[in-house]
Amino acid sequence: MAGKSSCDSCVNYVYDEETEDYWCMVNLDEDEMSRLLADRRYACPYYQLYDEYKIVRKQM
Repeated sequence: MAGKSSCDSCVNYVYDEETEDYWCMVNLDEDEMSRLLADRRYACPYYQLYDEYKIVRKQM
């Protein structure tokens, strides 16, 4: 995956109604988090594109 992925389009980036904020469901360890924040070219290994039509394509 080239470049840094956007968390906004990731399946693991969810909205929490209690805190009214978005957060990542994946628990990154300290090394992964520091790499993600420090290196602009680092691509998250847990990134999965949110595709709401994926199930529909399987039914065809």
